[in-house]
Amino acid sequence: MRATLLLPLLLTLAACGGGGGSPSPATPPVDDRPGLTDTTVYSSARDASLPGAVEAAAVSTQTLSVGGQTLSYTATAGHLIARDAAGAAQASVFYVAYTRPGADAATRPVTFFYNGGPGSASVWLQLGSFGPKRLVTGVPDTALPRPFAMVDNAEHLLGESDLVFINAVGTGYSQAIAPFTNRSFWGVDADAALFRDFILRYLAANNRAASPKYLFGESYGGPRTAVLARRLQEAGVMLDGLVLQSPAMDYNSNCGITTGQGCAGYLPSFAAVGAFHRLTQPVPTDVNAWATQARTYADTVYGPALQAWLADRQPTPALWQPLADLTGLPAGRWQTALDVSAGGYRQWLIAGQLLGRYDGRMKAAVGSALAAEGDPSSTWIGDSFAQGIATHLRDQLGYRNASTYVVLSNAINDWDFSHAGRPLPDTVPDLAAALAQNPRLRVLAVSGYHDLATPFRLTETDLSRVDARRVAIRNYAGGHMSYLDDATRIAQLADMKAFYANTLALRATADLGPERRALAARPAVAVDRAGTPQAPGSVVPVEEAVFQAPLRDPWVPPRMRAP
Repeated sequence: MRATLLLPLLLTLAACGGGGGSPSPATPPVDDRPGLTDTTVYSSARDASLPGAVEAAAVSTQTLSVGGQTLSYTATAGHLIARDAAGAAQASVFYVAYTRPGADAATRPVTFFYNGGPGSASVWLQLGSFGPKRLVTGVPDTALPRPFAMVDNAEHLLGESDLVFINAVGTGYSQAIAPFTNRSFWGVDADAALFRDFILRYLAANNRAASPKYLFGESYGGPRTAVLARRLQEAGVMLDGLVLQSPAMDYNSNCGITTGQGCAGYLPSFAAVGAFHRLTQPVPTDVNAWATQARTYADTVYGPALQAWLADRQPTPALWQPLADLTGLPAGRWQTALDVSAGGYRQWLIAGQLLGRYDGRMKAAVGSALAAEGDPSSTWIGDSFAQGIATHLRDQLGYRNASTYVVLSNAINDWDFSHAGRPLPDTVPDLAAALAQNPRLRVLAVSGYHDLATPFRLTETDLSRVDARRVAIRNYAGGHMSYLDDATRIAQLADMKAFYANTLALRATADLGPERRALAARPAVAVDRAGTPQAPGSVVPVEEAVFQAPLRDPWVPPRMRAP
């Protein structure tokens, strides 16, 4: 590995004071290894801000060996400053980019990745999905030693695109720049605007304006993608493709977030999870066919019966046994609680065991360490990914900083979820607007059958509101992070390669027409934050007990939930 300093070192806060009241550490010992030793102290606190920052990165030449072939690539880890249309510095955004040297920037795609939360760093996608390095999790089994081994990723996407992993403000090493604070960007619209401004800066700094451009957002990153795509195209950056990984496009349709509409959209996921644990009648051999059967039953029988029950009309007893056969949950449970939530299903399906929320195939004994945080599928991977990103940045990419890389901040507790006049976001109209802006834009939505956080059927019904000819939907065995499943990752990569090939073919033949070309030539619009950014101390925070379990995504604070 060869590591070099690309830009000047970031300003050290030891000399000029830390943001958010964080004390400055003692001066670290001199580190003469190649790379970048960043002495800035980063904070994820709501009112934290940097007094200033400059752009710096550790750049290294790396190799990837898979199947007897070696691929060279460049890794860049560091910061760029996101600025608004007037040029004001808003935040120092930490990113990691993996690029192929010598490629033609006009034809080489670039894909921007980010996780959700809100308040999650992008480590899960960076070290779990299609980057050059991958942590071996063994999911859904929990037998491998931890921390997980890091390997060259046979299912990397570098053959199709350069990859840029962005960390939201307050995560990773990303932080607001005064007079803004981290909380200035903790809201649906403010967050999307900040991501837009970072991407504009990345494209300008790296001469990528002509490149084909893609966005890849997971979970809350799905609604972020819809709003971000619209804002980027309004700023003249026309996109080629959007990948939505287990997205929560309309928070109002998910009974795990709001109440009152019933949980019929979860039933096909319950059926898939029950079948995996061999508790259904029959136990299917084809998960796709079983999911189709469950969709039909949920849409035509269970959903209408549930709505009638919610309106105080008693259901027919003929429901109980078919529901038990389809999901593995005993008929008596369905008779007692017709509107079964994901939380109830996870606790009731197997006596003495708690199922995973992110991946219902995973389970742990109640009272065990793996079940203690409320989701064994999250606890199983958490510490290994936190350790893995620290090792990867420091030892492989040559980026070193004494601050803790923030895997998950408390941004969700202060997040402004309002959007387009609603207290909780419905971003399907934003996605429809982005598609209307750009006739060549296409969408690939991917989900895991066993995801009990953002069920695949809800994603299907949410996306049925936009032009089906522009959206491809793919479901796989697996959970929220379907790519952690070894077989699914192979299938998902194949679908993604086909998606890139199809969208690039559209790009080659598309004629945007004079109106679209005029739109693409417009300058960036002014930043569109929700409300006026406040200086530290000028807003009295509304305190609320921290309730969030690790990776609780998507979720909203209790005050946001419908009665």
